Amino acid sequence: MSIKTVTEFPRRVRVVDTEWIVLGDGTRLAAKIWLPEDAVQSPVPAILEYLPYRRRDGTVLRDRQMHAYFAGHGYASVRVDMRGSGDSDGLLLDEYLPQEQADAVEVIAWLAAQPWCSGTVGMMGISWGGFNSLQVASHRPPALKAIITACSTDDRYADDCHYMGGCLLNNSIAWASTMFAFGAQPPDPAVVGERWRALWLERLENNPLMAASWIEHQHRDEFWKQGSVCEDYSRITAAVYAVGGWADGYSNAIPRMLANLPGPRKGLIGPWAHAYPHEANPGPRIGFLQEALRWWDFWLKGKDTGIMDEPMLRAWMQESARPATTYPERPGRWIAETAWPAAGRRPAILHLSARRLADRPGEGEAVIVASSLATGVTFGEWCPYGLAGELPSDQRPDDGRSVCFDTEPLAERIEIFGAPVVTLDLSSQKPAAMIAVRLEDVAPDGASTLVTYGLLNLAHRDSHEQPQPLVPGQTYRVAVTLNDIAQAFPRGHRIRLALATSHWPIAWPSPELGALTVFTQKSTLALPVRAPSPLDAGLQDFAEPEQAAPEPHTIRKLGGRNRSVTEDPMTGDVTVTVYRERASYHLPAIDLDFDADTREHYRINEADPSAASAETRSTWKLARGDWRIRTETATRVSCTPTEFVINASLDAFEGEEKVAGRLWEKKIPRQLV
Repeated sequence: MSIKTVTEFPRRVRVVDTEWIVLGDGTRLAAKIWLPEDAVQSPVPAILEYLPYRRRDGTVLRDRQMHAYFAGHGYASVRVDMRGSGDSDGLLLDEYLPQEQADAVEVIAWLAAQPWCSGTVGMMGISWGGFNSLQVASHRPPALKAIITACSTDDRYADDCHYMGGCLLNNSIAWASTMFAFGAQPPDPAVVGERWRALWLERLENNPLMAASWIEHQHRDEFWKQGSVCEDYSRITAAVYAVGGWADGYSNAIPRMLANLPGPRKGLIGPWAHAYPHEANPGPRIGFLQEALRWWDFWLKGKDTGIMDEPMLRAWMQESARPATTYPERPGRWIAETAWPAAGRRPAILHLSARRLADRPGEGEAVIVASSLATGVTFGEWCPYGLAGELPSDQRPDDGRSVCFDTEPLAERIEIFGAPVVTLDLSSQKPAAMIAVRLEDVAPDGASTLVTYGLLNLAHRDSHEQPQPLVPGQTYRVAVTLNDIAQAFPRGHRIRLALATSHWPIAWPSPELGALTVFTQKSTLALPVRAPSPLDAGLQDFAEPEQAAPEPHTIRKLGGRNRSVTEDPMTGDVTVTVYRERASYHLPAIDLDFDADTREHYRINEADPSAASAETRSTWKLARGDWRIRTETATRVSCTPTEFVINASLDAFEGEEKVAGRLWEKKIPRQLV
């Protein structure tokens, strides 16, 4: 669905390209502000988006479309470069640090005190901006009345890109490499003047190797608890609108926050990937900016928009679809719940028996699960952004590497909404092992579409804070909670549960090869079955998507993803290569050219966990006339049975002159990971 471009608004908008916000310690943060022309005469609430992604060239193509839209409807919409990023002073040393949160509290106070501000502030963001909206809300700045948090989480250990079920995610390494590249970019001399080079060299000298920090903290320790608002939900009293999508990596936090936040809250989950819902794929897209205005008008202006009279949670019930790595739209319908968790709902229990899922327990059997380490290559991306080729393909190749349990063809349609839970009695040959669980929709012709999945490092079966090794041969009962989902299984289809001991390249393999034995007598799958509700049929349609005009630009190269898998049957080596090309463009307003691309290689051997490696290389370029900047970063993570090995490099060039070069090598003990 195309997005309508709006050019006429209730209030005329002026733009402050760079406003300096001076913090208490003297640090200057660079902000761009869109606000009504008459805001000093008729003050308006402020909306803050606070990111490290470079407001003038990194997120500029999306910023104007959203912030100018809000400003045209009577808000001061503000985009701030965090400390150490873009044109702001200081250093960016890690994500979500207390310093970042404290700076935001000061920024909110500054906004509330401006003559064009009514004194009330909202905060919003997607991904990093969604995280820090929650984190800042937990500090209760007096002017902050409401937030919109999109594609974020309340738990930095359990539900971010670093670990899943205690398993190390390769996305942690890829994301660390992205931040490695962001951190190496200079401020713009057109904004900061001659200071730009000194600030840049300081950034290059102090650019942190975040991959090492994140891999050093393999358990749920204080490092991850800091910034995880689930540690004390009661700290958040501002109204929270939590938004996400089933194709995104962060949808689990939305039901959890609705169940635990004490204050006003709403949730919205579409079929979308990691993007705002007015521009997200898979569709259908919605008029998210209009929905946000209804939220802001209610909480920041006191208008009765009716938004709080509507159901607490609205979600997209996905219909069955053929497996595909790209969906322009996912068929389905909107459903709603007045509260979460829904009262009086009991899961349907299916029993594992003789490679079947049955309504009743069958004769018990011992099933060996010992997957090839290449199991998982059909999965796609841990966190899709809505680009072509990111979603899981037909699961049959990985089903062949797994142990599968199927229902009989369904006599009636089944709809689920929530988190399926698999309970297994099992034993392990090794003290460290993992279980990967996939839930699939199998069509009559055998095509297998991934519905949801879950991972568990079995050393974390009882605790992510204090994992314990398995005793080989001892039987344990473990529960694997799969990602939340809303999905319909049609009549005649089968529901498949696939078990594997590897999920590459999503998660790092266990240190040693070893089989699991699953005892089926008391092993079950609990499905969160939901009957259609009369509430669903009465839902109002969302408006069609719209936004303000985009920033003028010329695309030199379209961004995208390209993914390939190569297998060597002679050696057992499998390589997954991902090309992540950012769009290259020219920004005439600031006469700047931006270009960047990244290539990732994930290598594994089907029978040797120590052969696993993840390697990322990025090149970023900025150019204006004779000012030409190029940075080249590389990160490689490999392993032995007892440690992770990280090698990294950073080279920076001004024109053809190399101005900085750094090398890292770090060895980190494996702690049952």
